[in-house]
Amino acid sequence: MARSFEDLVAEADSVSVDGWDFSWLDGRAVEQRPSWGYARGMAARLAGVSAALDVQTGGGEVLAEAEVLPAVMVATESWAPNVTRAAARLGPRGVQVVAAGDELPCADGVFDLVVSRHPVRTRWDEIARVLRPGGAYYSQHVGPASVAELYEYFLGPQPEARDRRRPEQARAAAEAAGLRVVDLRAESLYTEFRDVGAVVYFLRKVIWMVPDFGVARYLPRLRALHERIERDGPFTATTTRYLIEAVKAG
Repeated sequence: MARSFEDLVAEADSVSVDGWDFSWLDGRAVEQRPSWGYARGMAARLAGVSAALDVQTGGGEVLAEAEVLPAVMVATESWAPNVTRAAARLGPRGVQVVAAGDELPCADGVFDLVVSRHPVRTRWDEIARVLRPGGAYYSQHVGPASVAELYEYFLGPQPEARDRRRPEQARAAAEAAGLRVVDLRAESLYTEFRDVGAVVYFLRKVIWMVPDFGVARYLPRLRALHERIERDGPFTATTTRYLIEAVKAG
């Protein structure tokens, strides 16, 4: 028996959205993954260096997937609940978790590798500063107009948002900071939301998608979306990702 709109929304609006673990969406939303396998590539690189930094680690979920960590491993995170979660998850493995925003609280030239999965903002000057000569930045970024169908469903057309986060913009910014881009790949994928509760949870967690999101504020649009999913099947949005690897001159 299909669950009611009220039940789906109430559940999704009350569950915790701390951390960067999306397992609550299992069976309710599906995200196609890029072919390059960021976590595998990250783990392979971490295993070959002596000092590394994970920027915007969230709750440490992705970094924790690496079986081997370097002797010096630091992770930064700006949101206090995630700092606590990351410290609990990564601390026992010797990772130093630091509360920090865009400016990295690290000395110049101390890391062989900087990694980051889905950074909200990339301070290329800071990344170049903390890397040793010959060190590398390896990251998977969210691309332009990612999940635009979803946020534009609530906000209407967002042409400026569709023009941000382009891979070539990242290349230019990295090169301006003194890094040489050695790999840049982009893919257009999809995310599928199978019930309105999945949408509510996602927008509560990824707060920059619809910055003023709240169930009460968008109740009519949510109800209409529920009816659409019940009638037509899952709501599908285009997801864009790009992989970038850049090296500091030796």
